[in-house]
Amino acid sequence: MSNCSHNCSSCSQKDCKDRNQFEIQAKEGTSFKKIIAVMSGKGGVGKSLVTSMLAVASKKSGFDTAVLDADITGPSIPKTFGVDSLRAQGSEQGLYPVYSKTGIKVMSINLLLEEPSQPVVWRGPVISGVVKQFYTDVLWGETDIMFIDMPPGTGDVPLTVFQSFKVDGIIVVTTPQDLVSMIVEKSVKMANMMNVPILGVVENMSYAVCPKCNEKLYVFGEGKTESVCKEYGLPLLAKLPINPEVASLIDQGKVEDLDVSAFDSAINLIKGE
Repeated sequence: MSNCSHNCSSCSQKDCKDRNQFEIQAKEGTSFKKIIAVMSGKGGVGKSLVTSMLAVASKKSGFDTAVLDADITGPSIPKTFGVDSLRAQGSEQGLYPVYSKTGIKVMSINLLLEEPSQPVVWRGPVISGVVKQFYTDVLWGETDIMFIDMPPGTGDVPLTVFQSFKVDGIIVVTTPQDLVSMIVEKSVKMANMMNVPILGVVENMSYAVCPKCNEKLYVFGEGKTESVCKEYGLPLLAKLPINPEVASLIDQGKVEDLDVSAFDSAINLIKGE
């Protein structure tokens, strides 16, 4: 368009050809049938947990699955999958992802650092460049579903991902507090700006189960997420309880041992079934 400002984030022309001008290409031999971004309008809602469990559910459903950890300053995916002691290897062809015990492909900045506890003190453009390289320089191979664990908020990295990758959909993670409307609203507005559909919402820390009577205890209240989903016409894909056993397995890097049946409908939705 002759009057294009090349600022796709503020563009109202959903069918503008310039919208794809920043799109980048993966390595030859790499393909993704579906790319799903997992995001939230704020941090601390369990986004990485949901990303990991979605990947496990995808793999158990028979799909070749990958996880790109785009949270460069707070990477937790390697620890979750128990591969944090490994280091990604490379060759002249590119960088190889690390494989989890069930064969899920993983790439994260913590797989490249000498020490996992080493802080990443980089400015936004450098971080965004690394996320792009995780897409363009990694030999992902033929992949059915890639899940991108996004950093919290709607800043540089989410903008880079939505402008540069062929993202097929977004899953929003939230919690039951009153902040839920703000979290979902921010994500919905960014998705609309970038013309990427939101597939649904996952409510984490939805409730706790009393170990003595099995009664559900709604620690943060209930019903807020459902009402917000209805307001925006979004499906509520799953409600995850507060569960110490889940936390323990995650700390041990055993996310693949979790019961992830709560995400079966989400996987079917992603695959279009």
